[in-house]
Amino acid sequence: MIALSVAGTGSWWYTCGFGGCPTVAQLRAWRPSEGGVLLARDSGVVSALSLVRRVNVPLTRVPAHVQRAFVAVEDRRFRDHHGVDWYGVARALVHNVRAGGVREGASTITMQLARNVFLGSRAAERSWGRKLLEWRYAQLLEGALTKEQILEGYLNAIYLGNGVYGIEAASRDLFGKGVASLTLADAALLAGLPKAPSSYSPRKSRERALARRAIVLDVLGREGVADPLALHTSRTAPLMLAPREFVPARLVDSWALEAVRVTLDSLRQAGVIPPALADAHLRVWSTIDRRAQIAAERAVAAQAVQIDEEREWSSQPVRGDNRTQGALVALDPATGAMRAVVGGRRVERKGFNRALRSRRQPGSTFKPFVYAAALQQGFTPASMVEDEPVEIGTGRRIWRPANYGDDYAGRITLRDALARSANAATVRLSREVGVPRIAALAAAQGIVSALPRVPALALGAAAVTPLELTAAYAPFANGGVRVHPHIVLRVEDQFGELLWAAPTPAGTRVLEAVDAFLVTSLLQGAVDEGTGRAVRASGIRGPVAGKTGTTNAGADVWFVGYTPTLVAGVWFGTDTPQPLGWNASGGRLAAPAWARFLRNGWHSPEQDAPWQPPPGIEAQRIDIATGTLASDWCGPSRREYFRTGTAPTASCEDEGFSTRRDTEPPDWHDRDGDAEHLNAALQALLEVTTQRGKAREIADRVLQEMKRAARNVRGRDER
Repeated sequence: MIALSVAGTGSWWYTCGFGGCPTVAQLRAWRPSEGGVLLARDSGVVSALSLVRRVNVPLTRVPAHVQRAFVAVEDRRFRDHHGVDWYGVARALVHNVRAGGVREGASTITMQLARNVFLGSRAAERSWGRKLLEWRYAQLLEGALTKEQILEGYLNAIYLGNGVYGIEAASRDLFGKGVASLTLADAALLAGLPKAPSSYSPRKSRERALARRAIVLDVLGREGVADPLALHTSRTAPLMLAPREFVPARLVDSWALEAVRVTLDSLRQAGVIPPALADAHLRVWSTIDRRAQIAAERAVAAQAVQIDEEREWSSQPVRGDNRTQGALVALDPATGAMRAVVGGRRVERKGFNRALRSRRQPGSTFKPFVYAAALQQGFTPASMVEDEPVEIGTGRRIWRPANYGDDYAGRITLRDALARSANAATVRLSREVGVPRIAALAAAQGIVSALPRVPALALGAAAVTPLELTAAYAPFANGGVRVHPHIVLRVEDQFGELLWAAPTPAGTRVLEAVDAFLVTSLLQGAVDEGTGRAVRASGIRGPVAGKTGTTNAGADVWFVGYTPTLVAGVWFGTDTPQPLGWNASGGRLAAPAWARFLRNGWHSPEQDAPWQPPPGIEAQRIDIATGTLASDWCGPSRREYFRTGTAPTASCEDEGFSTRRDTEPPDWHDRDGDAEHLNAALQALLEVTTQRGKAREIADRVLQEMKRAARNVRGRDER
């Protein structure tokens, strides 16, 4: 039995209480926490994870008289023992027996460091078990570190009152200067704090602090740390406290920090991160791009202020919870790695993150899923759809979705319908495709919120978060693969031990590459010529695709857009939905903020390689008015992409001139190079009246000049 007890005690000792002892490498890697750290994708610091009033400094920056003061007061045999001062233990034991209780400790500097590093959660515990563990950890520290390293760790780790840790932070907090500038009097005051930081803090009691300083100066004189003259000067030195307490600048307010905490909380709930391990002891690598994050927060804040100024100008009162809020999410379209996240116009610590949690109707930003489903069902960008008023029976009611401004275009192509954000045309298209099929595709691409199977879904009658809507656009940008948004790459503890690493994201194909390319082509048209033109007006060049969105009465405005390297969604609205103004729209209010973010937080899309047609794509020139093959004798035309084998075979000439749309005639006289050919044709017609004998020859000349003019028009359209 005794043998088992001895064996058990030995195992407990050598395994550090059965918890596993730290390795030499871990002990050497440890540094006192400055609040944990959140790192960006380039390993630059984004922010501390929590507020810890500590600034680590190397021992070489600590003056010799400061080092000697702490050693003399806390552990005068520090240089001689190996972690435990057995003389001190014996002395304390005798004093405690005489006192009939614990009146004196025997903790060395090494033991105090061990307590701070390994036993912080048991700091208030007074037991032999905890004391034995202190001895064990102290032994390990002495074996792994030099005395200088131990003293450096101690001076940075020790609690010195007023919520401050370490001598550098305490020096700034109490005296308003760094540790390198401390006088002997300053050093004596600081060296007296570890015994009872709360009691002796001069910010709580100047009298007790000065009395404790006098005792420490006596100890320094007895130990020969300072000469009598210096001690006399220090005893009479006035106590001049800094007017302001020290607050480290490492804790930067950032919505990225709040989003990372969501992941850390989930990892704790899953048991991956020990519940007792605070954020202050973590080192977290994230996917955040620091430049993008700063630009995103500024863009949202600036636009929200501008919207509120417009609302005030239009006599709409703006106050308190009624203020305009915003959200922005930016992802790598290939991986789902979050590059920036903004949850409101101002950072709210542990507040409501609208980018992740606010569910609002997406309006017309939902339409690309309708058109993607249509392409899957055999429609093409040149397929024709009626953009005229439509009525749909929903139970006992008639639903009449209207276009913005009651502006209808008649019979138009799918490309023009999406560029114009034509509601009537989109609803008609959704009726042909089927709402369940549209909802299924949107869910497959990343919409995780419930999608009602109602006709109005085609116009965004659902509630989604900015994060899921933005992520659902990624398959359009990356060739048809769903991504899973993530922000944390790996988490380590204070010893550099890996606690968790994000698994390699595995994408799921939800769209054929052909369909993804065709949707991107349509959405490029929405930016170049449609409701997203504000992006181009803001000076953004290069490959950009995207879609605006505006809900009823302008309560929510959106723009979700992407380049080959970034997909980002922007939303503005109020927490309690209400109109943002009589002319609120995604194109006017959200798209400019998206462009500002891209310009200041990312690189120009001009630096990106444009999207290239995948195998299975062909191009044809079509007549805009009819969606059929273009001809020199028909109206304006453009180059259009098709899934191989689906391009139209009929010519616009087969439709007859009566079907040509004349509402937007080509303005030939304003196009360079066209006028001279038209003038030549007119001159030839004039000659007909005077040279009837040459009528056939002149008619041929007219025909040739008209064809040359038409080719010039077509060439301009291509450009």
